[in-house]
Amino acid sequence: QGAVKRQALYACSTCTPPGAEPAGICLACSYECHGTHRLFELYTKRNFRCDCGNSKFKNLQCKLLPEKSKVNSGNKYNDNFYGLYCTCKRPYPDPEDEIPDEMIQCIVCEDWFHGRHLGAVPPESGDFHEMVCQACMNHCHFLWAYASQLAVPPLAKANSLEDEGIVLKVEESEEQKKEIKKGSGAEHQDTKEEKQSEQFNEPSTSSGSALNFHRKFPVEIAGTRSEFSFCKLKELQNKPFVKKDTATFWPSNWRSKLCTCKDCLKMYSELEVQFLTDECDTVLAYENKGTSDQETDRRDPLMDTLNSMNRVQQVELICEYNDLKTELTDYLRRFADEGTVVKREDIQHFFEEFQSRKRRRTNRMQYYCS
Repeated sequence: QGAVKRQALYACSTCTPPGAEPAGICLACSYECHGTHRLFELYTKRNFRCDCGNSKFKNLQCKLLPEKSKVNSGNKYNDNFYGLYCTCKRPYPDPEDEIPDEMIQCIVCEDWFHGRHLGAVPPESGDFHEMVCQACMNHCHFLWAYASQLAVPPLAKANSLEDEGIVLKVEESEEQKKEIKKGSGAEHQDTKEEKQSEQFNEPSTSSGSALNFHRKFPVEIAGTRSEFSFCKLKELQNKPFVKKDTATFWPSNWRSKLCTCKDCLKMYSELEVQFLTDECDTVLAYENKGTSDQETDRRDPLMDTLNSMNRVQQVELICEYNDLKTELTDYLRRFADEGTVVKREDIQHFFEEFQSRKRRRTNRMQYYCS
């Protein structure tokens, strides 16, 4: 299928040991081609094409597609493909690490990080859905303007990180000059920000948590901004926001709040993060699709047929099904007792007899309850 939008991946240390070129294999190849090998589970990664059988595997040729490309140039690799994770570059699970810690995946670089190595204490796992690591926040610097409105506050003491923050005021100009102030007056700035946003922000709401992070951005009213293209990002950058050297944590619906104006889409493309505006890109959406597909596969065709019928039809179908099951079981039992083989002619004879008996039953007078 080429580069799959999102899929579960593995790395084979038997075929591509440390020192060799990194390579990733899909779930099917992990069973079919590497069943007895030592594998690293990479969980899911986006826009990746399975490397199994290409030039990175010296003694293994693809059984499905012999003319497969020698190298998948569109794939992106990191230390995960050697079984190493986080900024500490350690394996998981780590036999030398006795500190219990949760690993969290960054949605941008897709590396996994220990909670204690994110620069801030992560919120409770149920309070956020996605995380952007420190390095990716520096790469996607525009996210800091959104973080003041959308991000879930980390579980850190107010004074422990506040002194490290930088308050930025981005003027709306071609150079976008920045005023840098110390973040000691963060509480006062938050109050000022609330007053400034009252005229276009609706009250925030929360669901299942006391955290207040669901803010709504200003909605463009037809005809009021016809002279220029409205940009949510510039609106936020005109207000003070705190930039810290930490990871950030985001609620489930935050991607829908990102600006999609022409300039922002161009910026996403240049930073290679176009996927941030795609809510179907999330791991949660991938898992929900997998669950839905499994439920479809497990669905009983007979039950689907029954659900489409009225009560009388349901009773008639169940009776006919039970009659067929009973008569076919009794018919086949004779062959089992005699130790003879059931032939095609025997099955045809059974159904001809069954249809004949059914016609005789339906020709009788029907009796109904009054």
